[in-house]
Amino acid sequence: MPTIIDTDVGSRNISLDANIEYKYPGTLDLRPTAKMHAKLVDLVYQRTRESSNDMKKRYKSWSEVDKSLSAYIKADDAELKVKENDERKPISIVVPYSYAAMETILTYFVSAFLESPIFRYEGQSPEDIIGAILLEKVVENHTQNFKVALNLHTMFRDCLSYGMGITTPSWERKWGFKTVSQPDGYFSAIFGKFLGNGRMKKVQEETVLYEGNQLENIDPYKFFPDPNVSIHDIQKGEFVGWLKSTNYMRLLEMEQNDDTIFNVKYLKDIGTAGSSIFNFSKSESGRSERYGASHNPAASTTTPIDVVWMYVNLIPKDYGLSKRDYPEKWLFGMASDKIIICAKPMNLNHNMFPVSVAAPDFDGYSTTPISRLELLGGLQTTLDWMFNSHVANVRKAINDMLIVDPSLINMRDLEDPRPGKLIRMRRSAWGRGVDQAVKQLLVNDITRSHIGDSSYIMDIIQRTSGAVDSLSGMIRQSGERVTAQESQSTRSSALSRLTKAAKVVSIQAMFDIAYMFAVHTQQLMEQDLYIKIAGEQQQLLMQEYGQGTVRKKVTPYDLLINMDVVIKDGSINSGQYAESWVQLYQIMSNQPMLFQNFDMVRIFKHVARLMGAKDVNDFILQHGAVPMVDIKTMNQAAIDGQVQQGNMVPMQQAGA
Repeated sequence: MPTIIDTDVGSRNISLDANIEYKYPGTLDLRPTAKMHAKLVDLVYQRTRESSNDMKKRYKSWSEVDKSLSAYIKADDAELKVKENDERKPISIVVPYSYAAMETILTYFVSAFLESPIFRYEGQSPEDIIGAILLEKVVENHTQNFKVALNLHTMFRDCLSYGMGITTPSWERKWGFKTVSQPDGYFSAIFGKFLGNGRMKKVQEETVLYEGNQLENIDPYKFFPDPNVSIHDIQKGEFVGWLKSTNYMRLLEMEQNDDTIFNVKYLKDIGTAGSSIFNFSKSESGRSERYGASHNPAASTTTPIDVVWMYVNLIPKDYGLSKRDYPEKWLFGMASDKIIICAKPMNLNHNMFPVSVAAPDFDGYSTTPISRLELLGGLQTTLDWMFNSHVANVRKAINDMLIVDPSLINMRDLEDPRPGKLIRMRRSAWGRGVDQAVKQLLVNDITRSHIGDSSYIMDIIQRTSGAVDSLSGMIRQSGERVTAQESQSTRSSALSRLTKAAKVVSIQAMFDIAYMFAVHTQQLMEQDLYIKIAGEQQQLLMQEYGQGTVRKKVTPYDLLINMDVVIKDGSINSGQYAESWVQLYQIMSNQPMLFQNFDMVRIFKHVARLMGAKDVNDFILQHGAVPMVDIKTMNQAAIDGQVQQGNMVPMQQAGA
């Protein structure tokens, strides 16, 4: 009879096959029936429960935010009857103003951070300059291949909706197959060697197709931080974890390609017990009810499994993991609240929890800060009510509300909905007139001012969120003509508010992600990679590796340099000062004292960037393409002498 695990953790039993043999890391005994395994399950479970008890207090508020970003409100019985009678009639909706505000801010974040290269690096010393450029190119290659920009977009959206956007950087190796050519033939046992027939054949072999930095998003509903530290100080906590919903086949693939994953085969017949009791998100977030794709494990033909991944700063000696008696960061994976499938020391050079959090509206103390859209929740609810109450009142008013004397008229004629109706009087009422038979009930639209009042609520939402009309692409409605100076000043002030939020995100999350990406690349990169020599550092790379070089092979040893992460300030080139810079450039180019003391080429590049050029260096002529002009400067006395000798003429005469 198979072993049954039934601890005080959870309420489900898991049947185990005692004949499965695993080679566990080091000398650890991590069989599901071992005492060390039970000790680690309790370690992860207790910390997850402690954090979830604190985090679930915010789920209801987050769910309200999710509803404000949806397109509809669940119809009540009365509204369902309205749609049954005439589906063209409107019922209650969500006025998508919070969504519009979020999209405006989100668009700014995308413009501020997702221009390539997303992450920038500088060498700490002169000998590190070229290595830092190569590192930046390699990381840029990773961000493109693993579509990191999409994960950053989700992080920005989460930090606006829930107050925190969480990601975890990791080093990923993509396994697959590739076709290679090999000599065709056979191995001869007689001659003891391979005998070829002179032809080649195609052979499929399994290999690592690509390796690099990957970024994964963590759902705030499934996030388990240390509740004793602020959200911006998660690196100072004792643990940080999250729940990831996956399946048995995916875990089995991970076990096949990663020797630090084990015990997955014990989960083969787990069935409906694969979901974690910590997975509140399926009910608390309400996403399944609003957007469909609800999951019913009992009716599933797959094997869904929830895994709690947790980084813990612990003393290994206390848990029998090693003899080390000082804190060390470990990674644990607990599947279905029962089975430990991963237990390993991190051993990463940066010695950080590989988790980053963006919280632009944090207060410096709370584990779960209030989000920007939560601040707008009451205003959004009021806006929805005012709009929907007006729609309901209009829907009622446009229907005929009549006072009828049924003894005077034929009711069937009156109830006929077709136009051009003929309503007949009863025989007893003939000749008595029709004035007293039917009378329209006077209906006053008390919600007439609701639409006008809604504009005040929208204005407050804009002022609170910073997503004003000028940033949304709309012109302020005014009786007076809006001057260019007023428009520019208003837009500049609005951009400054969003720049503040973007800079906080840059310092909190973007810096950590960039730093961990760089350190992961230096420590874990094993394959050579070819990078394209182009962009701002093209001249430096060509000077280093020779003119005409298009691609450069980068080895892992080329990147072992000391580097600094360049923090983006969160601002964007809106082009609002481009015209002023063009005028300054024209003045400087006509004043010898100015163009002799300023770098006119760099100023020109700056003006071009303000006007929208992505990379001005793409337009620079390469050496050898055209003859280079030798530019020399002369003082005024020398110029006058050359003019008198006839060697120089003023430009106006030359043009004539």
